[in-house]
Amino acid sequence: MSASRTKPQGRPSATDHAAIERAAFALFEAQGFDETTMEQIADAVGVGRRTLFRYFPSKNDIPWGQFDESLRHFREQFDAVPDDVPLAETVHRCVIAFNDFDEASMPQHRVRMRLILTTPALQAHSALRYEAWRAVISEYVGRRLSMPADAPLPRLVGHVSLALAVASYERWLAHPDTRLTEVFAESMVELRAYLTSG
Repeated sequence: MSASRTKPQGRPSATDHAAIERAAFALFEAQGFDETTMEQIADAVGVGRRTLFRYFPSKNDIPWGQFDESLRHFREQFDAVPDDVPLAETVHRCVIAFNDFDEASMPQHRVRMRLILTTPALQAHSALRYEAWRAVISEYVGRRLSMPADAPLPRLVGHVSLALAVASYERWLAHPDTRLTEVFAESMVELRAYLTSG
């Protein structure tokens, strides 16, 4: 979900996901998500609409970046953890790793998450993305516990993990001086402490 963070200069002869995101995010910040059109984004990048749609099927997909690729890496992170690592620790590690971005990408990632969490037009689309993200966790938990991914416990772990992620991002957006991975780690520790306190 990360991308290069420098603003494009002029009209590039070629493009990629990162260039489109940079141009789109600049327009979203300047004039609002609803007011920005795919035509404007294509013009800012210097490509035709057909080229733009090959990278992103809709404007709503742009804030999510290469989400399907991110989910593939998310699954790989779970698969790489040895089975003797406690289940809760595995989920903890992988959720933090999924949200661990290099420092240079953080300003644009902050724009991304602010759009995703606060733009009403994105909420229905986001629900589909959230479901796919939860499914990665539920499927893994189900395998570890030898039960279906849609059984109550795997589904619960997926939902709780998403709620913790959203709460962590809201906290991070409200406090720009905090480190994202530290916010996630603290949230998980606080949740465990609460659940074990009785």
